[in-house]
Amino acid sequence: MRCVIARFPFDLVKSEVEHSMKGIKPEPVTDASVTINRRTYPVKQVGEVITKQDRRDFSAGEVTRALTRLGFTCHTTPAPAPAVAPTALEAASALLGSPAAN
Repeated sequence: MRCVIARFPFDLVKSEVEHSMKGIKPEPVTDASVTINRRTYPVKQVGEVITKQDRRDFSAGEVTRALTRLGFTCHTTPAPAPAVAPTALEAASALLGSPAAN
């Protein structure tokens, strides 16, 4: 499949992308990610490997679109865990203040 990443055309094939990522240890995922061969990689890491370009030269969206078109499963940035609301007792205690330690 022909795609453009960082203004350069690439002919990508799913099996070649899988082969390129074989043996490469996934970095910690903090942004968008893609699952390749049962491993989850940051899309920027995959983009760097398959294009041989610096990560600053392309966006995660460009690589995500290309990998999705090839049939890979891409994931968006994980949502932060929601803050747990204090219980009524904890809220009342916070309003009254904590007892002074003597």
